[in-house]
Amino acid sequence: MNDRVPVSAEMVKSICARVDASPLPEQDRTIIKAVMQDYLLLGRAFTEKSHSVSRLLKMIFGARTEKADKVLNRPPKPEIPKGKPKGHGRKGALSYAGKKVAVFHETLKRGDICPGCEKGRLYTSAPGISIRVTGNAPLDACIWEQEKFRCNLCGEIFTAKLPDEAGSEKYDPSAGAMVPILKYGSGLPFNRLEELQAGLGIPCPSSTQWDIVEKTADRIHPVYDELIRQAAQGDIIHNDDTTIKILSAVNDKERRKGTFTTGMLSFAGQRKIALFFTGHKHAGENIGDLLKERHAGLDPPIQMCDALSRNTSKEFETILANCMAHARRNFVDIAESFPDECAHVIEILGAVYKNDNEAKDMAPPERLMHHRLESGPLMEKLHEWINARFDDKTVEPNSGLGKAFSYMLKHWEPLTLFLRVEGAPLDNNLCEQALKRAIIHRKNSLFYKTLHGAYIGDLFMSIIHTCRLSKVNPFDYLIALQKHSSEVFKNPQKWLPWNYKTETAVLSL
Repeated sequence: MNDRVPVSAEMVKSICARVDASPLPEQDRTIIKAVMQDYLLLGRAFTEKSHSVSRLLKMIFGARTEKADKVLNRPPKPEIPKGKPKGHGRKGALSYAGKKVAVFHETLKRGDICPGCEKGRLYTSAPGISIRVTGNAPLDACIWEQEKFRCNLCGEIFTAKLPDEAGSEKYDPSAGAMVPILKYGSGLPFNRLEELQAGLGIPCPSSTQWDIVEKTADRIHPVYDELIRQAAQGDIIHNDDTTIKILSAVNDKERRKGTFTTGMLSFAGQRKIALFFTGHKHAGENIGDLLKERHAGLDPPIQMCDALSRNTSKEFETILANCMAHARRNFVDIAESFPDECAHVIEILGAVYKNDNEAKDMAPPERLMHHRLESGPLMEKLHEWINARFDDKTVEPNSGLGKAFSYMLKHWEPLTLFLRVEGAPLDNNLCEQALKRAIIHRKNSLFYKTLHGAYIGDLFMSIIHTCRLSKVNPFDYLIALQKHSSEVFKNPQKWLPWNYKTETAVLSL
């Protein structure tokens, strides 16, 4: 008796027609029809409220999974024995970047008689590898005790000079690299690092950490500007944003009330650049500012984003692609209420993603042809099927399912750009993954104090994440930039993550 009986608009219309044809008194017919209409409205409200609560819970606690088998409650597939997944298990010796120490044999050398057979001679083979990992504080310290002499007659003091390896500053470039990597690359707030360092006997107050970070940014900021210029020339640009609090901007009545961090990912061939911009501007305004740096002769880039109007620029033309994952998520959210229809859509999109995975190593023209042959018919059938649901009036336009269908139809052209344009991506997941850098910072540090502090965070997040995308060690890179700060200011184009080692080698000659 507690189960709610689902009804559709067509069912209510049919029941009302039968009531009108019945011999019941007119007052009873009016009441029954009104009850049926109210029941239909309450059912819709109940369904929409359930969807809203479900989305709220996912926003607060996160979705456990969006995999089709879990969403559609399919029985688990039989497990097929596989080898160990890539990236799991112990790391090989090549994964370690520590110092190397040569250990020579205590009694033997190349060319000696073999002590085993006493006939052959020994030659050098590949060395054996043993790794020893040690722990130490993120910031270490060396205390230099300088010998002093004082004249017993005139009182003049003579102090031993520090050796060259002591450096000229209390906090050397390695400290200037470590603190921003922990703060903006790993989300470790200044106060937590302060507690850690104090517990290990090497104090570094949060105010000192900020001074280190700001000083490092002053030495390397031309690289951030150059990354922006390089990213503007990209063939594909992903963008998205998330909210962030900036304390100094909370009561700023002259600007937009909201503050955002925009994440961008620019692809130019095999080169990937990550950028972050924090302030009052949203993603569309930030990509407009970025495209001001684009060379006039270049074709418009492909822009991948979700379908929010604030994500696009009104000043510059782009080839718009919308995120298929966002369209799919609309059906994931309502799969419990409309299992059959959502299963149909999710399975078709699953086949499209399978085709895209098969084409990941293909050249752009081959990938486009593969999608046209394999994914094109699937998407065309899906388009016809959705339109048929509306034409046959088997779906209520204002229901959760109707809204999910309408979203796909409204944005069909940008959602299916991958069927018409070479290199067009299916979704914006890569940018959302990059934007997690800012979200981790927000989760742990809660806010920025000033717009200047937000700029410093954007600078380091952009440089650190670009290094990771380029398979470059950000710690070594930040040290190199600080040591060659004057050269970086003269020609930052030569000091980007993918070419700085060449310039460092030239200067060392």
